[in-house]
Amino acid sequence: MTKNTSAHLALLAVALIYGANYTIAREVMNGYLEPLGFILLRAISATTMFWGLSFFQPTERIDRADIGRIILCAFFGIAANQMLFFSGLQLTKPINASLIMTITPLMVLLAAAIILKERITQQKLLGILLGLAGAVLVISYGQSLDFQVSHIKGDLLILANATSYGIYIVLVKSLMSRYQPITILKWIFTIGLFMILPFGVRQLQDVAWDTFPLEIWGAIVYVLTLVSCGSYLLNAFALKTLRASVVGIYIFLQPIMATIVALLAGRDTLSMTKILAAVMIFCGVYLVSKVPKDS
Repeated sequence: MTKNTSAHLALLAVALIYGANYTIAREVMNGYLEPLGFILLRAISATTMFWGLSFFQPTERIDRADIGRIILCAFFGIAANQMLFFSGLQLTKPINASLIMTITPLMVLLAAAIILKERITQQKLLGILLGLAGAVLVISYGQSLDFQVSHIKGDLLILANATSYGIYIVLVKSLMSRYQPITILKWIFTIGLFMILPFGVRQLQDVAWDTFPLEIWGAIVYVLTLVSCGSYLLNAFALKTLRASVVGIYIFLQPIMATIVALLAGRDTLSMTKILAAVMIFCGVYLVSKVPKDS
């Protein structure tokens, strides 16, 4: 298996992990964990896990010139990204959040053009627009979008999250090409943990852990292991090989993966609309991933 193939498979796994996260994470925050307390728990878990994994690889020294970028990655990729997403998700509907998140690949494309000087070609733009159309189609099919005034604050927080995550993907790309993923992740989560701590510590202290049913514990384990650690590690692995714009466009696959999970669980049915949406998204991914590396 080539590095490119492995990287694409890693991104497919990330899309599957996040595809289920919208509903799972919201269930945990439905009277059990407040968003900022949940984010602090995620940061503690991920920091502990990545430091533990780092002991199984050679020690890497971080160049002083990269410290500023690592701090920015901690802010955009951990603190701002996660606090904005979970706070927004609590105030809006999962369908709204998943639809708004489809703007992330466009944010990645713009950030890559500004920061990494990646050229925005017609093929890239066509691929992203095609993927965006497919993602909107599968998300909105048979759903009631609800952008009412009561959800505006949550929707805006999700929009800010999408922008923050897009910037993070671009910023962390150059770091992943020079260091091992675990080295970078342990430091950005450590710094991000201290950024989150003042906001989440009180919410975490007030949790009534003994009231949690088994399914909520299962959801928490899912978020702490797969969403907080697994997805970041898989994305980091992919960024060592693929361009930031290619990593970003895989976000369009998240609603498709969510639909596949629902189909396997017998909670959804297949339709020509969903098949068309999937074809559009995969064509968009293909167009962006096939852009020459010097573009």
